[in-house]
Formats: sequence, C-alpha cells, structure tokens
Amino acid sequence: MSSQRELAEKARAWPFEEARKLLKRLGAGDPEKGHVLFETGYGPSGLPHIGTFGEVARTTMVRRAFEMLCDVPTRLLCFSDDMDGMRKAPENVPDPEALKAHLQLPLTAVPDPFGKFESFGAHNNAMLRRFLDTFGFDYEFASATDYYKSGRMDDILIRCAERYDAIMAIMLKTLGEERQATYSCFLPISPTTGRVLYVPIRNVDAKRGEITFDDEDGTETTLPVTGGQVKLQWKPDFGARWAALGVDFEMYGKDHLPNTPVYDGICSALGGRPPQHYVYELFLDEEGRKISKSKGNGVSIDEWLRYASSESLSLFMFQKPRTAKRLHWDVIPKTVDEYDQHLRAFPEQDDAQRLENPVWHIHAGTPPESQMAVPFAMLLNLAAAAGAQDKAVLWGFIHKYAPEASPQTHPALDAAVGRALNYVADKVLPNRRFRAPTGTERAALADLAGELRAWTGGADAGALQDLVYEVGKRHPFENLRDWFGALYAVLLGAEQGPRFGGFVALYGVAETAALIERALAGELVGA
Repeated sequence: MSSQRELAEKARAWPFEEARKLLKRLGAGDPEKGHVLFETGYGPSGLPHIGTFGEVARTTMVRRAFEMLCDVPTRLLCFSDDMDGMRKAPENVPDPEALKAHLQLPLTAVPDPFGKFESFGAHNNAMLRRFLDTFGFDYEFASATDYYKSGRMDDILIRCAERYDAIMAIMLKTLGEERQATYSCFLPISPTTGRVLYVPIRNVDAKRGEITFDDEDGTETTLPVTGGQVKLQWKPDFGARWAALGVDFEMYGKDHLPNTPVYDGICSALGGRPPQHYVYELFLDEEGRKISKSKGNGVSIDEWLRYASSESLSLFMFQKPRTAKRLHWDVIPKTVDEYDQHLRAFPEQDDAQRLENPVWHIHAGTPPESQMAVPFAMLLNLAAAAGAQDKAVLWGFIHKYAPEASPQTHPALDAAVGRALNYVADKVLPNRRFRAPTGTERAALADLAGELRAWTGGADAGALQDLVYEVGKRHPFENLRDWFGALYAVLLGAEQGPRFGGFVALYGVAETAALIERALAGELVGA
C-alpha cells in the first residue's frame, strides 16, 4: 500500500491534485469531527439533470483519490435545498400551469405534478436518489426541510441571529441600493399562507432567537428562527451549512464563482472554516446555451442511459471538468468508444499509468475487462445500414466477425447492442439523408462493388481498408477524403462514418457489394 500511496502523491490526474490540496488543508492532525466531509448541493426546483449527477460523480472521484493518500475516514453528504420557495413553474412537468398556484411555497409543500409523492420536492429528491443509487455511490442524503424542522439547524440559526450584523455587512455590499433597503438573510415562513416570504425584517432579537416582520396580510408577526419556521436566503444558507456541518470539500459550477467570497465570509463569520472549493465549467446544449433543469434542454440522465452505459457518462464527467463542454446527442457514441479504449489500455499499463487512466477513477481502481468486440460507432452504422430493429440482426453480423462473442458471454456488448438500436431508431434514421453519387463517385463505387464480388481475402479489416484505398486512388478524386465522404453520404446517408474496411468486414463483403449496387440503382435515395 505504501508504494501505491507514493504513486498517488505524484499522480497528475485532477482528482489526485484536489485530494492533495485537501490533505494539505487538514494539516498534521485529524479533524475534530473524526472524518472528512465532502458535500454536494442540489436545488430540487426541477428534475435532476446530468450536471447534478456530475457533482456527485466528480466529488466521489476526489474522495477516492483522497482515501488513497491517507487513512482518515470520509463521508459524502448530498444536500437538497428542498425548503426553498418555488420561484417559477418548470416547463417539463405535467400541467405546469397548475403549479403556478403554489409559487413561493417550500418545494416540499408543493403538490407533486406527477402524482407519485407527497410533494414536488420529494419527487425530485427521489429521482436524484434513484439515479445515484444505480451508480452505487456511497453517499448520505440530507433534506433541508428535515434539517430545519428537526432542529439540526437550530444552533447555527441562533448564531445567525447573534451575528446578524456581521452577515448583513457581507451581504449588503453585494446588493444594489433598492435591494439593500429590504434585504434580510432570514426568510420567514408565513404562518397563514405557508409561503416563503421575501420581506423586510422589523427586528432581530438575538437573545430570544426571534425575528419580527409583517405577514402577507400586514399583521406584525414574531417567529422563532428555530424549528423550521424560518429559513436562510440561499447565499447565507451556503455558508451557514458549511459552518454547521463542518464541510471540508465542495464543488460547484462556474456560475457560483462570484459568490465564493460571500459563502466563505459568512462561514467564517459564523465561526466555521470555509471548505476547499473546486469550480467546474458548465455544460452547454447544442446551441451553446447553459443547460437548465427548468427548460429541460441538453440531454437528461435517463436519455443518456437509453443510448449509452453509465460508465460512459462517468467518463464524460471525468474529462476536462474545467472546460465548457457541449452536452448533445452526438457526444454519446464518441464517449462510449473512448471509455472502451481506456478500458482496453488499463491491463497493459503500469501502476503509475493506471492512476492517470479515467477508468481507475470511474471504478475505484478495479475496472472490468472490456467486452466490446465491436466499437459502438460501428454498431450504429451496422444497425443503420441493415435497418436492424432487434438485437438478433446485429448479433448475426457480430458472430461472423467475432465468433467467440455471444449475449451470454458478453453481456456488456449485448447491452450496447440494445442501446445502439435505440440510438439509431431515435437519432440516426430520422435524420439520415442519402444522396445520389456523382459521375466520378458512381464509377468508383461500381469499381469497388466489382472488387468486393471478386474478393477472396475473408473478413480482414486491414486488407479490406487497403482495397478501398486502392479503388479510390484509381479514380480522379482531389483527395481520398472526398472518396470516403462519398461512401458515407451515398451508402450510409451520413456526413461521416467508420473506418470503412472495418465496416465491410463486419457488415459482410457480399452484403456491402449488394448495398453499393442498391445505391447505384437509386434505391437508397429517399429511403
């Protein structure tokens, strides 16, 4: 283990870099609470999205790296701010108009539009936990509603009342003149309507732990800050939670970066020590816009899993977390095949190289063997070319190429076959556009079909690729990229495609010749 720890002390992968910073922050002694606390926050105002999962996945990667560096116990707390008032009705739920009657109620007091749970907050919390559980994350779930109402936040809330002026001094510097006049770090829950109120506070009685304000009907009202009758504004809540729980590490998106001094300042004002932060870049949709829970743009958690493995999603999270990345359909096949490439490389790597390999971080050091006898991108092209709608058709091709593979011996490949069929049905077939070949392309395609009909070299992908090259060189293309582009556009209805020799080997030599002949006869255009 000592040699592994020494390697971890030098590993360059970003989770190890963050883990070493955290170890340095702790100093020589163990934390008084007896463990290191990692936290992730979740605002359940809409359905959980991939960004939410990413925080837990990435935090887990840092946690595992930290555990290689020292023996201090760790915990991961996933905290849901489900007591927040619902500011707007999400667009991607049943009957969003009906939710508007419940605006500003705590999310755990808003009816569930899906009709499955006691509240909208409970529904979204369950969605998050269900998904995290499918990945086997070792985490503890925390509900702000439970923490406030059970009294677990009482001590810090009383301290907020005692240090109200210090908190307000931090906050008021960040606000405009009009907002300063009405702002308070405390948000009372109206005893008459149950709504979270953004109202001026008439008085804060630190000694009694109470606040006085005007309720929605104008009645002057006094409430204790304890017992879930008051909550904190979200920025003070961030810092107060750090102080209350002793959080050691938390990551969040770039949109929070300007608020980091505020969170840290409030945590310090309440007697806590701000945690180590890690700020990651945001995910963007196809048009370069930030993905949003309420808008539902980008790719959802369940949608990714319809087309790709959970491990590929973890790889997407591991790669360049401080670089903004498009989260759209076309990244999925590439990520699936990249994951398999890393998996195949792992057994041949030494211990130091393995710590840099993403699959070490995805599988906590013990990744499985690759079962992908056929790349995922190739499965997509096979399914599209064959018009496959069930697994048996694709397995017929796979058996010819890799006779040792079967659904029973290669369950991961079988799962990938099913997801490839989903992807082709949803994303490829509706969007493919075949075109007729030009005169030069027609002559080259006819030449290739003839060569394939006469081929006796078996399913040798390399030799078939050489054949395709040689045919292209015999015809007046400006460059061979134009030749391969023609193969993809005329035969597959796509702008790009697989290494064509590999496609022929897998699809079948005679079958590819027949596909070319169909294209030359005009049968694919308009298909």
